[in-house]
Amino acid sequence: MNLPSCETLLLSLDGCLLSLTLNRPQRRNAMNSRMVEEIIAVFNAIEDERAIRAVILRGSAGHFCAGGDIAGMNTTAKDGSALDPKRASWEFNRSFGRMLSLVNHAPQVVIAVVEGAVMGGGFGLVCASDVAIAKHDARFALPETGLGIAPAQIAPFVVTRIGLTQARRLALLGEKIDGSSARELGLVHFLAEDEQALQTQLADVLGKVRRCAPGANAMTKQLLLKVGQMELEALLDHAADCFTESICGAEGQEGTRAFIDKRLPSWATSADGHAQDATEDNLGGHLEDKPKDNSEDNAGKNAHE
Repeated sequence: MNLPSCETLLLSLDGCLLSLTLNRPQRRNAMNSRMVEEIIAVFNAIEDERAIRAVILRGSAGHFCAGGDIAGMNTTAKDGSALDPKRASWEFNRSFGRMLSLVNHAPQVVIAVVEGAVMGGGFGLVCASDVAIAKHDARFALPETGLGIAPAQIAPFVVTRIGLTQARRLALLGEKIDGSSARELGLVHFLAEDEQALQTQLADVLGKVRRCAPGANAMTKQLLLKVGQMELEALLDHAADCFTESICGAEGQEGTRAFIDKRLPSWATSADGHAQDATEDNLGGHLEDKPKDNSEDNAGKNAHE
């Protein structure tokens, strides 16, 4: 697999983990046209790569993303001709939606690790992630209405993530919230006090990702995203198809054998790529209790008989 060459992103592939860092520190990692195009290119490149099991989204220099950079909007068409200003604005905004949709539907587990400014489009990118970890002092906001514009492409993702009533409050008031409030809203899942705690929490999340089968995760993610989008009976038929395909497939067969053998399945690896130990926690609590060794008790009892 060849990852695209990027000017505004830092990419690092470590085994089954791809780190994608937004890297426009001079603009607090605000997304211009180039960055949006590069994020789209990366997620297109990994769409069918089950060897990549998680994508970690971060920002450089202490900020996640300050939103969209209108000054960095592309004003030329593919043929090099100048775009009409209205058309340029439409294309720039619509590209955000294409990017967020790709991230949202990626077969990998997408983990947002955020700090500093998490504004506008950055807020929307968190909403498209599967798991979000934030520093407690991260600052979240939808400031668009205060600038005289609408939070257009991110709106569906924000509503899906935190619900309509809270999305209305944040979008219509432009209110800033911290990490604790973001967790209360369900925008982020975990809080960290400092960088060390952030890394510890990320390592814990990645350990759990490695425990799950990549194909099953991809199938489950797509099934969850269809809830509310398909008629219920059709969705349940589709869910039965997914279950049958998975349990009869290679991962389902390996998982069943591993459960019977009381061992971890082949895809369960540690951070260094080696198989994890078959502890009770890793096996989901299904190890049988070992019989208690009563030899000492029996020896003491026999000594008194």
